[in-house]
Amino acid sequence: MRVATWNVNSVKQRLPRLLPWLDQRAPDVVCLQETKLADEAFTALLGGPLAERGYEVALNGEVQWNGVAILSRVGLTDVVRGIPDGPGFPDPEARAVSATCGGVRVHSVYVPNGREPDSDHYQYKLAWLAALRDNVVAGPDDVMVCGDINIAPTDADVFDPAAYVGHTHVTEPERAALTELLNAGLHDVVRDRWPDQRVYTYWDYRAGMFHRDLGMRIDLVLAGSPVADRVAAAWVDRHARKGSGPSDHAPVIVDLDEAPDGDIGPVVPPPSARGTTAKLPQSQ
Repeated sequence: MRVATWNVNSVKQRLPRLLPWLDQRAPDVVCLQETKLADEAFTALLGGPLAERGYEVALNGEVQWNGVAILSRVGLTDVVRGIPDGPGFPDPEARAVSATCGGVRVHSVYVPNGREPDSDHYQYKLAWLAALRDNVVAGPDDVMVCGDINIAPTDADVFDPAAYVGHTHVTEPERAALTELLNAGLHDVVRDRWPDQRVYTYWDYRAGMFHRDLGMRIDLVLAGSPVADRVAAAWVDRHARKGSGPSDHAPVIVDLDEAPDGDIGPVVPPPSARGTTAKLPQSQ
């Protein structure tokens, strides 16, 4: 079973790339984030093309912002929109949807950004992650949490730790919240498989960050032990970030039980040469 997660940063904008990518990579389960469409609009736009490709769809969307989805061609049951009893800002946002696909409980999540350290949104982010952890603990061991976590787990997951000082995504409380989620019995399958490799999933659109490979790894696939033991390949499809009209995120792909393309490495194709130092565009 091939499972993928991708922050598409507007499914409407990414439509010319999404459907060909589905045909090329043939994932069995796809978790999407930042769909930025209400459920009715998503269905009107993509319901037909996805059905033609054999996908059932679970949605939790809203107009213009956020939005998550699960596409599955290995079954889709027990759909839950959002996180039960989870916090809002101030009302619940469309940031989570879960379903059972091929015997695995799959969560597609778009974790709040946090905006500024110690802001109200930052506290919301920490509370949201705690609610997600409680939800995972209450569920089965055969579980995958897939999505834009908006946290770089360690300094090795950003191009230059010094560039991120004073910014979200790298602070100790955020990383501690992610550790608590992992302590629910989850494994970061890409990092477990490639402990020493430079792997990024997000590159800012500005300042040539992608071409200089100045990125961060914030899109994760976290799996319970029974699922993690089945991982045959885990990699970032960097090719989907190239060319015209890309998302600023690349898909993460995990193959369970067998790897149709082989165990091909952490990043496909390999990244460009990395620059030495740089500031974040928002800091310039």
